[in-house]
Amino acid sequence: MKQKPITLFNTLGKQKNLLKPIKSNIVGIYHCGPTVYWTQHIGNMRSVVIADLLVRTLRISGYKTTLVRNYTDVGHLTGDNIGDADRGEDRMTKAVQREQSTPEKIAQKYIDIFQKDIALLNILPADHTPRATNHIHGMISLTQTLLDAGYAYTTDYAIYFSVQKFPDYTKLSGQKLELQKQGLGHGDISDTNKKHPQDFSLWFFKAGEHANAVQTWESPFFSSLVKNGEGFPGWHIECSAMSKHFLGTTFDIHMGGIEHIPIHHTNEIAQSTCASQVPHTEYAHIWMHNEHLITDNKKMSKSEGTAYTIQDIIEHGCNPLSLRYFFLQAHYQSKQNFTWEALQASETSLQKLYTIAKTLYQKIPWYKKLFIKPHAQYIHDCISFLGDNIDTPQSLALIWNMLKDDSLSPSEKYATLIHIDTVLGLQIRRQAEQKEKPTFTPKEIQELLTRREQARNNKEWKESDRLRDEIQNQGYEIKDTSTGQQVYKK
Repeated sequence: MKQKPITLFNTLGKQKNLLKPIKSNIVGIYHCGPTVYWTQHIGNMRSVVIADLLVRTLRISGYKTTLVRNYTDVGHLTGDNIGDADRGEDRMTKAVQREQSTPEKIAQKYIDIFQKDIALLNILPADHTPRATNHIHGMISLTQTLLDAGYAYTTDYAIYFSVQKFPDYTKLSGQKLELQKQGLGHGDISDTNKKHPQDFSLWFFKAGEHANAVQTWESPFFSSLVKNGEGFPGWHIECSAMSKHFLGTTFDIHMGGIEHIPIHHTNEIAQSTCASQVPHTEYAHIWMHNEHLITDNKKMSKSEGTAYTIQDIIEHGCNPLSLRYFFLQAHYQSKQNFTWEALQASETSLQKLYTIAKTLYQKIPWYKKLFIKPHAQYIHDCISFLGDNIDTPQSLALIWNMLKDDSLSPSEKYATLIHIDTVLGLQIRRQAEQKEKPTFTPKEIQELLTRREQARNNKEWKESDRLRDEIQNQGYEIKDTSTGQQVYKK
């Protein structure tokens, strides 16, 4: 298959770049994954969906992909919330205190939840999903390389990267070093031997404010306070070590949210570039950043109860794929405002799309269903939109226009729709070709259905009818079949 051109907006240069894979037709992608100390909110899920859309676009355009999405299970400090990733308490340590469990059990618990949630969003599996704690040796090795090359230095409390040794330190963010936020990257407040405020930690010793750290490892590094070098890695060195392990010293695309630009990704570039010891080697050729998802025009907040999760989506009676449809309606570089009304509108549109697809499929004679072909021009136009910096709003609009095109037969419309959906990931074929109309019932409706089934088994017909009415009053309809109750949203 001939490769189609792909252009992506590169934060490192502030312009669209034509993708030119380093390794022929295989595109290496690193996506900053979740810190697994809590359930991920839907803002984090937007980033995961964008990465999935990129992978699907590349594949339909003739490229092979290698996607690495990490799990951070140590070293991500709470100071990152206020723009200082070297301050505060380790998030996993906070989770240990909150749940009275071990870091390993907590990490596994939230990895399992994350994997279940992204499966509900129809996210393709990543090729590699490393945990930071399984790559400590690589982090120590990178840190030692930076020390040996003179880019890092040691104090009693930490090993720091010296930002003044890397002239291009602010190339990604575009900021001036002296104008960055006051206090950014100060690390331990008692560490008077830190040379520059923006120097960032590669390794924290088990000393000072981290004297009681829960997760630590011995290292070859020397500190007068910690003889065996015991400590834990800084957040930034983790991604550099894992990306190098799976993708090499340099790779094609690095992805993440825009909040990573001024600190985390800036620090990754500095340490990885200097550790490569190859002049002018780029860490990642293209940097893609998605904008924030806000709610009711405000930043998502746990304290205000607006850090919604996939479980919240389900409990509101919506298919999680309606959230995916919602994300498709805005360009990934634009802020998107989430409201329950907007999600319900996406749910309605998605169900309408399913209904249209099912109707089209039923109109195709059985003997033609194995030989349907998509409309070439619509496919070309849609892939062109997606190949132009993942323009999903244009692609989605094209689908609806195609469905209104009277010059196309039902089989052409259906084949085009399901072909494009290999990128959009809305599971249209699965929904259209199953026997019953799909639904995604919240927990409360499922409980009513169970009670109604019990009433029917006990021949309590009045109670069965009452429960049917209660379910219908909440916007669902029931069909009693030989295989049991079938429920779908009105």
